[in-house]
Amino acid sequence: MMTAKERPSQGSASGTPPEPEALDGHLLRHLAKAGLAWLGVNQQTVNALNVFPVPDGDTGTNMLLTMQAACQEMGETREANAGRVAHTLAHGALMGARGNSGVILSQLWRGLSRSLDQMAEVDSPALARALAAARDTAYQGVVRPVEGTILTVATEVAREAQAAADAGARPVVLLERVVAAADEAVQHTPELLPVLREAGVVDSGGKGLFFILEGMLRFAKGQPLDQPTIAVQPLSALNLRQAEESAEPGQDFEVVIDFRPGEPLNLDTFYARLQEMGTSIQVGQGDEFYRLHIHVPTDMRFRTIEYVERLGSVSTIAVENLREQMAERAKAAGVGEPLHLASVAPGQIAAVAVAPGPGIARIFADLGVAAIISGGQTMNPSTQEILNAFENLPTERVLILPNNKNIQLAAEQVRELTVKSVRVIPSRTIPQGVASILAFSSEGDLDEVAHAMTTAMSHVDSGEITLATRSAELNGVHVSEGQVIGLHNGTLVVSGDSIETALLELLEHMQAAQHELITLYYGSDLTADQANLIKDHVRERYGSQDLEMVDGGQPHYPFILSVE
Repeated sequence: MMTAKERPSQGSASGTPPEPEALDGHLLRHLAKAGLAWLGVNQQTVNALNVFPVPDGDTGTNMLLTMQAACQEMGETREANAGRVAHTLAHGALMGARGNSGVILSQLWRGLSRSLDQMAEVDSPALARALAAARDTAYQGVVRPVEGTILTVATEVAREAQAAADAGARPVVLLERVVAAADEAVQHTPELLPVLREAGVVDSGGKGLFFILEGMLRFAKGQPLDQPTIAVQPLSALNLRQAEESAEPGQDFEVVIDFRPGEPLNLDTFYARLQEMGTSIQVGQGDEFYRLHIHVPTDMRFRTIEYVERLGSVSTIAVENLREQMAERAKAAGVGEPLHLASVAPGQIAAVAVAPGPGIARIFADLGVAAIISGGQTMNPSTQEILNAFENLPTERVLILPNNKNIQLAAEQVRELTVKSVRVIPSRTIPQGVASILAFSSEGDLDEVAHAMTTAMSHVDSGEITLATRSAELNGVHVSEGQVIGLHNGTLVVSGDSIETALLELLEHMQAAQHELITLYYGSDLTADQANLIKDHVRERYGSQDLEMVDGGQPHYPFILSVE
């Protein structure tokens, strides 16, 4: 059998070497890196495939970070054994898994690696068996598997791989057929999942898996993996605040420019020129105009403006001292002030909570958690980060509150990575997490405490106010891109032209007048004065209810609220 390392140096008449009959560890490593590269190029395409028009479209980001962790685990190893390389990839993906899509991707690698255990080379029949094992492991890792998702795409991939292997196809031809099957399966996901059909999108996780496989095929065929070099997003999808928070040394000023090009914009040239000036480059497209966001050193802030002015008509320019801006916001939010986390004695139960903002983190600390994990919408913590939060605590009993539906699977996955007794409270929102921690006790039976905390969540209704990232019609509610929307327990129920209007409509939908307590957690996009003004209007309508307001500091969501 000809292996990847043994194929002849002389090529065919066209100069192309014969396709290998088997893959060794070297080729598997290159294929994984190619899948990562191509997913990175198409990351924003995957992120945009969000069912709900809310700013948590991070499937592409989560899968990319998971693949990065998998490939980083390999390092610069020259391991030639395909099975050992697969195990390395699987372990890296497991520890770096973020979000539900990242966890499922890690399970696909896990199943594949188990099937290839210690195999030096992988021919087509072995690859087909491995893809079937990957599918089976991914299904087993989800409590309630849903068709029309990445799981369905994995099923079609495994089925086509087996058909190709049965037909005697070599690995590259098998991969060709697999990619075509994945593409077709993705296109059919809306037929299997009504919410996708209603939203007018295909499944984002399935699309991410397709791009990984397509990247592998592009590498095998010698095709480029770096185009397109820039993804233009809808204007409302630009995450400028997240870009501010990730500023690096040398990023002194933030420049935001709205402009209309004088002629069609060559995005590749545009982006390449911007890379010479700064970092954190984001480009969004509105109605006949573009918005550029970039971080630049001091000596580049005016040069950037001059460059864009040569391309067309500039309508607005905003230049901010990024360092001073970040320092002021950190001071206002109390960042840097130590959290008073609960001390834990051996044998006691430790509570660990995920928090999306400094104010919410402080609430959980005050209520008795022993560790805080920073995370939430668009910033899902990895399996490794969750594990690190409690592994060094001096107790063997741990309760985790993920407080977000997209962190649940990663938290569950941690249970297999530690010798400690871990239970995951199924908190999908911050209000559920707060209600749950109020029922926490560091003493007693672990399962009984977990049950009491889970039961306490049923007494609270959760609401969220945010901005629509795209136009959509869901659950009979029509929203336009950029409009304020309200969600009740994760379901889109209202839209409005202002934060206050949407908040009041959401409270009415949640029948707040029939409850005793309304709690408002205001986010980082609102000042205390703005939040208090809205609170006064809420009090005018709900004067007989107890009303509390807390500086949560969460991004993307002007208000998170609860009624109970």
